[in-house]
Amino acid sequence: MRLLFAGTPTVALPSLAALLASKHEVVGVLTRPDAPVGRSKTPVPSPVKAAAEEAGIEVFTLPAKSAELATTLQKLDLDAAAVVAYGALLPPQLLTIPRYGWINLHFSLLPAWRGAAPVQAALLAGDDITGACTFQIEEGLDTGPVFGSLTETIRPTDTAGDLLDRLATAGSRLMVDTMSGIADGILSPVAQVGEPTYAPRLVRDDARVRWTHPAQAVDRRVRACTPNPGAWTELSGKRIGLGPVRPTSQSGLAPGEIAATKRTVLVGTATHAVELGPVTPAGRKQMAAADWARGNQVDGLSFDDYPGTTE
Repeated sequence: MRLLFAGTPTVALPSLAALLASKHEVVGVLTRPDAPVGRSKTPVPSPVKAAAEEAGIEVFTLPAKSAELATTLQKLDLDAAAVVAYGALLPPQLLTIPRYGWINLHFSLLPAWRGAAPVQAALLAGDDITGACTFQIEEGLDTGPVFGSLTETIRPTDTAGDLLDRLATAGSRLMVDTMSGIADGILSPVAQVGEPTYAPRLVRDDARVRWTHPAQAVDRRVRACTPNPGAWTELSGKRIGLGPVRPTSQSGLAPGEIAATKRTVLVGTATHAVELGPVTPAGRKQMAAADWARGNQVDGLSFDDYPGTTE
């Protein structure tokens, strides 16, 4: 089939590579415009754009709602469009251009975790199993019928980055199989069944650790926010980034209270303490928690209370 590929970040690259290596023909790539990066705000192409240009594929960065993009895509004589983390809503006028529509690879088992952050939501919720599925894009948010799916066990130490990497790799094979099934006339989408749950994009405040929550919830929040948007807390009003923590069986510390030794840094929660992993003090590079604690004499101090509402 003649395909358009729509995607932007690194997580989309396995599917692009798999489709390029398949029997299908990727005739164009749609991605987000170059984004300003760093203090100089120098425009940098998306990972998908860079990969497409290296492969010699025509790239389009026109806004999804522009009439020019619709006209351009109509000229490509598309059979289908494969979508992986494109990053913008597709207007109705684009959905009918490919013969078989737009097929999205979503990193959950729909209708569970519709929205922008399905992997993070699954980790926050403490799910044991998640997965990925391909579905037909329609005007509703991730409401379209499903072509195929795969499951993936969530490991106890998985961060969102770890889990997303595995799903992106496995999902790339699912995307190719879906396109082949459609081309061969043996695959039709099936309506989603069940009560949907939703996974809105995580913002900065979502990543702040709530020390008054149980240790298991603290662990989940940190892992769900790693690497983005990055878990954090505050000590005396100064922000400290947190890498993955390890729940322990130790009790006796108040929520947020720090107990530091030469080798470990424990922090109290509503239940048992957690052991800090790497930390990133404001304006400094990431370091081991024990090194940070020795240099700042934090033993016996407490991280600042979370000022938000109780969840």
